[in-house]
Amino acid sequence: MAEPEKILVAVAWPYANGPRHIGHVAGYGVPSDVFARFQRLRGNQVLMVSGTDEHGTPITYGADRERISPREFADRNNAIIVEDQLALGLSYDCFTRTTTRNHYRVVQDLFKTLHDKGYIVERTQLGAISPSTGRTLPDRYIQGTCPICGYPEARGDQCDNCGNQLDPVDLIEPRSRINGEVPVFRETEQLFFELPAFAEQLQDWISRQTHWRPNVRAYSLNYIAELKPRAITRDLDWGVPVPLPGWGERPDKRIYVWFDAVIGYLSASIEWARNRRMPEAWREWWQDPAARHFYFMGKDNITFHTVMWPSILFGVGGLDLPYDVVASEFLNMEGRQFSTSRGHVILVRDFLSRYDADALRYYLIAAGPENQDSDFTWAEFVRRNNDELVGTWGNLVHRTLVNAYRNFGAVPQPGELTERDTRLLSQVEAGFDSVAALLGTARFKASLSEAMRLAALVNQYLAEEQPWHQIKQDRERAGTTLFVALRAVDSLKVMMTPVLPFSSQRLHEMLGYRDVIAPQAEVREYEEEGGDRHRVQGNEYDSSPRWFPSALVPGTPLSEPRALFKKIDPEVVEEEIRRMGGD
Repeated sequence: MAEPEKILVAVAWPYANGPRHIGHVAGYGVPSDVFARFQRLRGNQVLMVSGTDEHGTPITYGADRERISPREFADRNNAIIVEDQLALGLSYDCFTRTTTRNHYRVVQDLFKTLHDKGYIVERTQLGAISPSTGRTLPDRYIQGTCPICGYPEARGDQCDNCGNQLDPVDLIEPRSRINGEVPVFRETEQLFFELPAFAEQLQDWISRQTHWRPNVRAYSLNYIAELKPRAITRDLDWGVPVPLPGWGERPDKRIYVWFDAVIGYLSASIEWARNRRMPEAWREWWQDPAARHFYFMGKDNITFHTVMWPSILFGVGGLDLPYDVVASEFLNMEGRQFSTSRGHVILVRDFLSRYDADALRYYLIAAGPENQDSDFTWAEFVRRNNDELVGTWGNLVHRTLVNAYRNFGAVPQPGELTERDTRLLSQVEAGFDSVAALLGTARFKASLSEAMRLAALVNQYLAEEQPWHQIKQDRERAGTTLFVALRAVDSLKVMMTPVLPFSSQRLHEMLGYRDVIAPQAEVREYEEEGGDRHRVQGNEYDSSPRWFPSALVPGTPLSEPRALFKKIDPEVVEEEIRRMGGD
């Protein structure tokens, strides 16, 4: 067996300005968890890190609106996001926050290293200021018409339509994305990161990443064609202080959120190691060229992970670069973009208050925005739940276990296997290679389709063998058929576990196992430097290899079967659309 790999699963940091909706978790949440769970089942050593991104103007704006401090605002939303992620089954090793002492120290250390090497310099620029608050508006939170292609919803840092880099002052009719007001531009001193210094390295490195999704590679190469120095400080009073003489004492200057957030992948890894009382363990993932880093996000975050963060890593030196940047497209809803401000949104917590987490996870993998924008519709959610989860996989599990439990109470002792029996088992066992090849390259939709194809083969086998009739004429043959079906179900359970952790754990126990195949994260409290208490979402996961065919032993007692999934009444479609304020 091959040596276990070190796999870093770096998940985009959800912004702590409110609860997450299902469009968010379709990009950063569920795909990353599917990947991490798969890698653990393969026996690899996974470090899955992220946290809430708690700095920047949207946090201060939200806090001002509610007349509370930014810290209170971030505290509340961090708690909500963590609660939702636990309910959805996201198995982080360390889900932390950008407001920890540890994060501040790591950000400032990298900042000083880059400054000492000459990659951070002082310049003046025209900064966009909110007239109502007097605070800086981040480039990404200014919207207007692109002066190059005429796209009406270009952002202040780039145009998503033509891919060109922009400055907010370049936009035609700029306006704040937060409240619609027209920003005021005034000259201000800032510290800039010299991105053009890394253009040649970036060009060479990105060109060699032929395994990246085509849209990620093409978008990144287009972006670096005209790299400009980028401001990494802002006129704010909420964020990481600038660790330079004459800057650190100023209450109106902070490190810009895009710079501090990407460093969070490293700071969260360092925090994880410290919390485990192995303070140097993070180096095994960050200073070993054999370790592989996979970054998960929505497509609007691509350049931060393929250009900005690699440039920081190039500049600092001695830290591993991303191996793959797995960027999803956008999930729309009933033909329109998700919009929290307009109420056109399905919050994760609202969804999970009415439907099972595995049903949502299944939908987001089977019909999510992996390679192109996709559309969530309630009708399609109900159809996939009823026809695929309940009708194919759930039905296979239920009739196999019900017949075995009622007639044998345990895994039956098989007679001699027929050619048909061995062929089916071979087909299912081959799935450990075919499904793994797809999951390992982040082709989640295809991997799930392959697993469901195999489940359909076992359903067909049962329909033709009909052990519920065989039992009346030939008990041994019925037992053999059910033994084959149980072995197939047990193998498919492993393949389904990354996508369906909750139901797979229940099935694991019904098949007579007493251990955990689908561990879940929990909230733990740690003492930070300085004595502060800090709550972290994470766990310590068993990475013993499990990605292999069933060896279910005849005679193993079975637990009483329970349905894995619930059928949903199609009438909920109209009810849910009405709840959203639809027609």
